[in-house]
Amino acid sequence: MTDTADIKPANNRELVLTRVLNATPAQLFKAWTTPEILKEWFMPKPYALALVDMEPRDGGKFRTVMTGPDGFHMDSTGVFLKVEKDRRIITTDAFGPDWKPTEKAFFSAEILFDDLGNGKTRYTAIARHWNVEDCEAHEKMGFHEGWGQVAGQLEEVASRL
Repeated sequence: MTDTADIKPANNRELVLTRVLNATPAQLFKAWTTPEILKEWFMPKPYALALVDMEPRDGGKFRTVMTGPDGFHMDSTGVFLKVEKDRRIITTDAFGPDWKPTEKAFFSAEILFDDLGNGKTRYTAIARHWNVEDCEAHEKMGFHEGWGQVAGQLEEVASRL
């Protein structure tokens, strides 16, 4: 994994992480859209995914149950807004299955896979928040450190696919 300068957010409600990964867009897309593979890399260790229930298609559900130290447990339900094979994935927690609004939307994520050739991909993760307060809270939670660690885990898993 090569660190690159993160793209400047478009506004004060976005967080952006960009890395060059040693994996193809197809490998990364497969790692993002296969539940058992997602469990291997999606959370910064020692956190883990206990459950993944997904339908990686436009409008399909995306539910995860995250666990971690000290009894951490988080059940997150959302939908895929856009799925473009080997190119882009957009998810949101603003809606659940059947387009039912969730109680509290936190952010939408756009994941981009830009093919650089030679088995390398520019991986960009953009977290878009409904308000500045949620964006600042996400950053303080360790967005860059956590999502950066996860990008490394993703690269390790995806490069073997």
